[in-house]
Amino acid sequence: MRWKLSLVGALLAVVASPAAAQTVTVTEEWAEEWIVVEETTASRYVSPLQERTEQAAVAAFGPFRVIDNHTAAIVGVTDSHAPAQFAALLQRYPQVGVLEFVEAPGTHDDRANLALGRMIRERGIATRVEDGGSVRSGAVELFLAGATREIDPASEFAVHGWLDDWGRGAEDYPAGAPEHRRYLDYYVEMGMDRAEAEAFYAMTNSVPFEDARWLTGAEMRGWVDEQSDMAETPAVEGELPRLAYLDLEPVLQ
Repeated sequence: MRWKLSLVGALLAVVASPAAAQTVTVTEEWAEEWIVVEETTASRYVSPLQERTEQAAVAAFGPFRVIDNHTAAIVGVTDSHAPAQFAALLQRYPQVGVLEFVEAPGTHDDRANLALGRMIRERGIATRVEDGGSVRSGAVELFLAGATREIDPASEFAVHGWLDDWGRGAEDYPAGAPEHRRYLDYYVEMGMDRAEAEAFYAMTNSVPFEDARWLTGAEMRGWVDEQSDMAETPAVEGELPRLAYLDLEPVLQ
């Protein structure tokens, strides 16, 4: 399993000026039964954009918030439950066509994350990040899944290299290895040609796992076609390798 989270972004969220304590209502669907959980958060920075999103939300499915019948948002870390949570969201709100990235630190399960990306692309959902939005680590791959993509120049992105369960990174595997091809193929599925996919993959691995390369929305526009057409490349068969990114869940919680 690959946990892909932005270390720097997570730490910044902790050390920034704390917001006042607030209560967030999170609705989870388990075995067709709706459970409401009250979570009180304190001493953790919440951006104005995230605060507005939480206040506007009419329903929550894990890290996803439903803003209205046509718009959903992501406000947290995805994990192995994310595809099922997003599927439940779409079942209840089938007209959702836009996924906004508000506070997206990454994922605890990269296999599930890529499956979620393919679900977003298959449904023809657009992705969007506004001024103040943050898209980091594995969430960048989700953003790429948008049938069309909109990037505010004042938003932020962060990427970094990967590390597997044995402490090996991309540089430890030979060119053409399945560990590389799976991500390159995913980028091609999301609309890049092979040369663009290789350049983007090299950029994400240009900094080590424990670091991050920060990009403004304006800089990210140089890597991502905002109006990408739906790719027709079929999904790659076979299970993803067990790749692990740093687990920051204790920090994030």
